[in-house]
Amino acid sequence: MTGAAQMLTVRVPLAGRKPRGGRKLMIAPVSTTNRGSSTADITLVKALARAFRWRRMMEAGRYGTINELAAAEKINSSYVSRLLRLTLLAPHVVEAILDGGQPEGMTLPGLMEPFPVEWEQQISIGAWD
Repeated sequence: MTGAAQMLTVRVPLAGRKPRGGRKLMIAPVSTTNRGSSTADITLVKALARAFRWRRMMEAGRYGTINELAAAEKINSSYVSRLLRLTLLAPHVVEAILDGGQPEGMTLPGLMEPFPVEWEQQISIGAWD
């Protein structure tokens, strides 16, 4: 990236309700992009949300190092580092994942492998919608 660093904010409006049995159920609103038939991989969506949350906490100065963050979250610092890399995904790629437009066969372990930092290269190597 050249010039000033850019920040991406991902907001997902959710409504909570308790169905029978006492379990909480999160309901995402029907948007024009997914038309209610979301094929989004919940594991990938949760990982993205977690990564951006952690990045926001580090940028706000709540934690000074990845080790401090990992200790507070009671998670291995290596896992935190690999998940934080997801915040380097191109906005188009993040949007595709959130909308369920990720390439078939894409999994969290695969996404946690090294990938190019340049957004153009990320888009060109994936079969993004």
